[in-house]
Amino acid sequence: MRRREALNPEERTGLIATHAKASSPLDHRRAGILLHPTSLPSDTPIGQLGSDAYRFVDLLNSAGITVWQVLPLGPTMPMGSPYQCESAHAGNIWLIDLHGLHADGWLEHAPTPPDEPAQWAHWHAAQLREAREGFIARSDRDVRHEFEQFCARNAEWLDDYVLFRALSLEHEGRPWWDWEPELRGRDPDTLEATRARLEEVLDQHRFEQFVFYRQWLALKHYANQRDILLFGDMPIFVAHNSADVWAEPGYFDLDDRGHPRSVAGVPPDYFSETGQRWGNPLYDWEAMQADGFRWWERRLRTMEAQFDLIRVDHFRGFQAYWSIPAEEETAIKGHWVEAPGDALFKRLGARLGSLPLVAEDLGIITPEVEALRDTYRLPGMKILQFAFDGGADNPYLPDHHVENGVVYTGTHDNDTSLGWFESLDESMQAHVMDYLGEPEEPMPWPLIRAALASVAKLAMMPLQDLLGLDGRDRMNVPGTQHDNWTWRFRWDQVPEELPRRIRHLLELYDRL
Repeated sequence: MRRREALNPEERTGLIATHAKASSPLDHRRAGILLHPTSLPSDTPIGQLGSDAYRFVDLLNSAGITVWQVLPLGPTMPMGSPYQCESAHAGNIWLIDLHGLHADGWLEHAPTPPDEPAQWAHWHAAQLREAREGFIARSDRDVRHEFEQFCARNAEWLDDYVLFRALSLEHEGRPWWDWEPELRGRDPDTLEATRARLEEVLDQHRFEQFVFYRQWLALKHYANQRDILLFGDMPIFVAHNSADVWAEPGYFDLDDRGHPRSVAGVPPDYFSETGQRWGNPLYDWEAMQADGFRWWERRLRTMEAQFDLIRVDHFRGFQAYWSIPAEEETAIKGHWVEAPGDALFKRLGARLGSLPLVAEDLGIITPEVEALRDTYRLPGMKILQFAFDGGADNPYLPDHHVENGVVYTGTHDNDTSLGWFESLDESMQAHVMDYLGEPEEPMPWPLIRAALASVAKLAMMPLQDLLGLDGRDRMNVPGTQHDNWTWRFRWDQVPEELPRRIRHLLELYDRL
């Protein structure tokens, strides 16, 4: 099978990037598609890292697309947001392809998902337990060594994560700050006894992380072999109810019981009149800087193992962040607090070398934020859906783009480009079409052409735009908590001529 292309042992364990670092991932003009793996078609309620993921890579390759952007890959919480994960290092096990485990010989029978979606999570978990039994009984010595290497080299985050995961299940999902004081405060004797008591459960969780990384790195290798870069997403903040905060509370602004004193968000903006109260605990930057930003170095090493290029979500928070008193229900009463972003990126550059980062520099951007971005030569972002408000000096208009940048028709937080255009009044629609030269093609193709024609080295488009889908196929509405993150596409929505059409445009705009 095509996913069995050879990886060396370190690549298989998810310890190093499988694509050699170039001087810059944006070394020439490229085009990419934004699609989270959960949106892939499959025979399950969530897209997975199986045959449809490889088919999607083949689609990109046939179209000349050389970047696949995804959202964060971490284990999500009940609301399903990939921006609120239980770990900054672990992977989402619901993405694991069970058919791949059957091909490995660890599941005796080909998996047949239940007809009732409500039963799927329980069934999937049972299949993973059976796969571990098959792994123990039937895997060869090399694969068992691979697993041991994965556990040993990732122990710094893996041991805390699997214990956090096991205790969360034991406490029926209650957050860690509501656990017994000895567990909440990580009493060493209590943790040692708990690890001994839950040894089998912890090994199951280790196995699941091993499988996730093994499948993700195999898919990444398959894409890299076809000159397709994997473009990841790193939220600046981590979730309060996460292994990261529970394991190292000293890096966060918490009280003695583990509750945040203040939380993250953004002030009122384009998306919300009351701002956005994300609720993530804020960092204790003084504590982080005191040990040379070791926490951030570990996090970047994990991201560089997973991806070739990394979008840093809410980059402006590294210069100054919006601090909201924890008791406030909205973000209105927050205030700006400076962060040591310059010291952080200087340290990371010295330890990790060239940083393959893209700065998500949207929202309220000051000269200080721009200076931090430009000092470290990080590409910024330009969103074409933001370009037509105001006058001719709007920085998102294509005539203001720069080469060291990434242009998007829209992102996962925007409406689809067709949905956006249809929501405009007639005068604004006329203004947009006037700027774009009164094109005869229907939306969203004129906006796609504008992105591809931009001088920005990388042009990105959500798959919804290339499929011409309207607002019913939106991925996320910022500031809301329901009906997000569930969008899926179907193969019958992909026109047969789409790869040829895209390839023609990439050749026309020098992005092949």
